[in-house]
Amino acid sequence: MTGGAGARWLWLSLGVLVADRVSKFAIERYTNLFFRRPIIPNIVILVHNQNPGIAFGVFSESNLHWLRPLLLLSSALVIALLGWLLAEGRVGGWLAQCGLALILGGAAGNALDRLIHGGVTDFLEVHLGTFVWPAFNVADSAITIGAGFVLIELLFGGTHRSDSAGQEHG
Repeated sequence: MTGGAGARWLWLSLGVLVADRVSKFAIERYTNLFFRRPIIPNIVILVHNQNPGIAFGVFSESNLHWLRPLLLLSSALVIALLGWLLAEGRVGGWLAQCGLALILGGAAGNALDRLIHGGVTDFLEVHLGTFVWPAFNVADSAITIGAGFVLIELLFGGTHRSDSAGQEHG
């Protein structure tokens, strides 16, 4: 089933990758590390952070020499799996396909950043009262939205009877 209907979603993944890389390049080129400027005062701050760890800065202070290769290897495996699932049409409905394409593009964006810089460039920080959401980027946003789409389809995407359930009623 090569070139299945899910392959069309690879264009969305590529779009996310390009948008992520362009936005990170602009931040890297036109600001210094630790730059901070309010976009919406006390709510959205434009920043320039480098995160060598994983989500939410976990392991960012770690000096483990094996962490970077492990993160790159695991990213490569996720990217290969998601690309294969989409290209072969082995994903549920359009919402899950869109979600996995967003996750794929985001994973590729952050992996490319890790390869280029040894860490991920983050540039948006959100404040809600005293709560501060850790800095993030386009790739992180795509991964989060994609995961939400997949979850919505899993929870509300329709009913799928198993073979045994169909035989009981048939």
